[in-house]
Amino acid sequence: MHERSHTTTDHAVPTPPTKAVILARGLGTRMRRADEGAVLDARQAQVAASGVKAMIDVGRPFLDYVISALADVGITEVCLVIGPEHDVLREYAARTSGGRVAVTTAVQAEPRGTAGAVSAAEDFAGQDRVIVLNSDNYYPVPALARLAEAPGSALLGFDRQALVEQSNIPADRVRAFALVTQDADGALTGLVEKPDEEQLAAYGQDTPVSMNAWLFTPAIFRASAQVAPSPRGELEIIDAVMLAREHGETFTVVPVAAGVLDMSSRGDVAAVQEALAGVEVAL
Repeated sequence: MHERSHTTTDHAVPTPPTKAVILARGLGTRMRRADEGAVLDARQAQVAASGVKAMIDVGRPFLDYVISALADVGITEVCLVIGPEHDVLREYAARTSGGRVAVTTAVQAEPRGTAGAVSAAEDFAGQDRVIVLNSDNYYPVPALARLAEAPGSALLGFDRQALVEQSNIPADRVRAFALVTQDADGALTGLVEKPDEEQLAAYGQDTPVSMNAWLFTPAIFRASAQVAPSPRGELEIIDAVMLAREHGETFTVVPVAAGVLDMSSRGDVAAVQEALAGVEVAL
């Protein structure tokens, strides 16, 4: 049974979420781009050219690993946010659904940013809390378990050094991730996107970063409906989070010192495939 209240008391144990939203609407621009250093087989290259990163075969479709990890932490319903053209993901959802997880889709008609993608899943979420993740990231199961245990709304705050050491993500890319600031109680106070060197020095090495792993209450849909386009013309989930916070929503920052596998470009495929070689999948 799904929870119908997202409020908790100091002594209440929150009901863990059973729904997750996977954002798979991205255009895959980096993945489409040729990479002379990447070694892909013919099938991987064909999928990479389509831009549907989550369907690249790394022993089995990358998305299988993402959904299996969610099932491991108690998720029983998954919604893939896709574009109108993504028949391959519709077909994937149809053949994957019915095992440990029911998989459905929601369409984001135009690629207008991550807040717009989250909004597309509002009917799926209903009044329940939902985990929201990128389709091109594999998050470790223990980290997802901690996120699912958090009260109310939450996000994973990743240790930057651990990301560099335990991920396939180089340090220069980690430096560009949004910094997560928090108060003494571990509640989110701010998100600093694409910090410059001065900001990185000012906040210090111990300030965690966001990898877009969220736990949302229905408050995120109200905020996403009100958020203004960013300077690049997109509706950003970070802006929606900060707007929800301004309206009284508390976001718990869950600290994580672990790696995340990133499937953004063709150069990532071999490293991701090697890292997932021993991971069991059960759908």
